[in-house]
Amino acid sequence: MTSERIYVGSYTSQDGGGDGIAFGPLDGIAPAATVADPSFLVRSADGRFLYSTNEEQEGRVSAFAIQPEGGLEPLNQQPTGGADPCHLDIDPSGRYLLSANYSSGSVAVHPLNENGALGDMAYFIQRSGTGPNTARQEGPHAHQVAFDPAGAYVFDVDLGADKVYTSTLGDDGTLHEVDELQLHPGAGPRHLVFHPTAGAAYVINELDSTLTVCSYADGKLQIVQTASTRPADSPGENYPAELLISADGRFLYGSNRGDNTVAVFAIAADGLSVELVQTIASGGNWPRHLAFGNDRKTLYAANEQSDEIAVFAIDDGRLTAQGETISWPRPVCILPV
Repeated sequence: MTSERIYVGSYTSQDGGGDGIAFGPLDGIAPAATVADPSFLVRSADGRFLYSTNEEQEGRVSAFAIQPEGGLEPLNQQPTGGADPCHLDIDPSGRYLLSANYSSGSVAVHPLNENGALGDMAYFIQRSGTGPNTARQEGPHAHQVAFDPAGAYVFDVDLGADKVYTSTLGDDGTLHEVDELQLHPGAGPRHLVFHPTAGAAYVINELDSTLTVCSYADGKLQIVQTASTRPADSPGENYPAELLISADGRFLYGSNRGDNTVAVFAIAADGLSVELVQTIASGGNWPRHLAFGNDRKTLYAANEQSDEIAVFAIDDGRLTAQGETISWPRPVCILPV
């Protein structure tokens, strides 16, 4: 089993939940910071600071200074202006932290100070729209903010409205919308990733277990294929969550909550089509998050409802379970360092 160290974000408000953010090698994870519902984590490019969502009704984001042995020193928190922030990202210049408020369907932008602390919110945008799934799409639900490989455009993915919005980020932190992608009704887009070299992007859809393949150029996404994240005739309900792409752009990895599998897709050379080539048990129940190890030869699956982190070896794109899982309460984000 890999010896690298990881940060783990957990739901603290759930029954049996953890204390917040944990850190350590897989055989010695221990609490690192007590903070409410840190459901997503990112680290600054220089490795000095860590940021987390606080997925509560009165949403916040938290900043920490990373200590020499990986411990976390709290710096400050800032409100996100919305409910239940579930994802965040740092812009490529390192000047701003962007967060997605899931329940209220909005996006917030906070400046990052030189000492790593969060400044007052610089920008906020409230999305609108609904979808045909009345239980889940009664309003907008922002689920991700992410940048394209060039860092020229930022995307916010809205599960409630079946849309992906494209914007540019101004020097003052303002988002300027330049395009939007309308997915098929009831898709429930959750996360997207970009091909590292080809003009392509991929959206995993939570509400109908599909993967949407798009061509991509100059901030514009165009749908070219829709594929299932499950084998044909799979029974029961299923809700995909995370999506990763290999560094060489040959494979995609998606988590299936319900089936409790990791789906592996082979990507065509031009990036514009995919084929489901493997589904493998996720090593637990309800795999919310996936992460690559730093060597890109390892994949972690955070199985939220069974309190297990599973480890897989990657060999020519395919996954092999590495045996015993790691127990940790309600793991929902893995951040290797």
